[in-house]
Amino acid sequence: MPGVYRKTLDLPLVIPVFPLDGALLLPGGQLPLNIFEPRYLNMLDDAMSGERMIGMVQTRPGGDITRPALAPIGCAGRVTSFAETSDGRYLITLTGVARFRLGEELPARTPYRQVRADFTPFDLDLREDQQEAVGDAAPLLNALRRYLDHRGLAIDWSEAQAAPSDALINSLAMALPFDPLEKQALLEARTIADRRSTLVALLEIDAAQDDDEPPSVQ
Repeated sequence: MPGVYRKTLDLPLVIPVFPLDGALLLPGGQLPLNIFEPRYLNMLDDAMSGERMIGMVQTRPGGDITRPALAPIGCAGRVTSFAETSDGRYLITLTGVARFRLGEELPARTPYRQVRADFTPFDLDLREDQQEAVGDAAPLLNALRRYLDHRGLAIDWSEAQAAPSDALINSLAMALPFDPLEKQALLEARTIADRRSTLVALLEIDAAQDDDEPPSVQ
């Protein structure tokens, strides 16, 4: 999907945002969503008639329950799969395109929120040749094994070992049950190598926790 957009100037200047804590979208990743709130059904209708682009963001302290403060960085995704259910919900898949820095929020002319998006700090997200910069996968796989053992989980190790390093890093960051602040740290990691380092640290912190103590990150 990043390959569809060659440079940040190809991306829209204004995008709708969908605040959803704990849901992490990364460039090249795929995020399934079940849309049922009327304002976000409206957002999807508008997106599908335009750029098909939605910005996934998390919240931060501040604002109010109906209009929470937004984290400073999100990730824009393009709707690549769309289905409507018999009870009026939308089942979609967002494919991550690029991260963005949230700029000015536009006055509310729609029931959903829209912001000016600055993609320029994240032009690397549009490149498809980042795997070589990731380096040795062994530290990540070792930390992942300890994390899974600690939680009593299992995965198909042959698939994990065969996966391209960048795809493995992003899929783990998106899928594992980290808390919203940890998800945001993974999102804001500057490069894929930085994300790997953050991911390894989070896995090791979790594996070091006592079973009756919730995982945390400083």
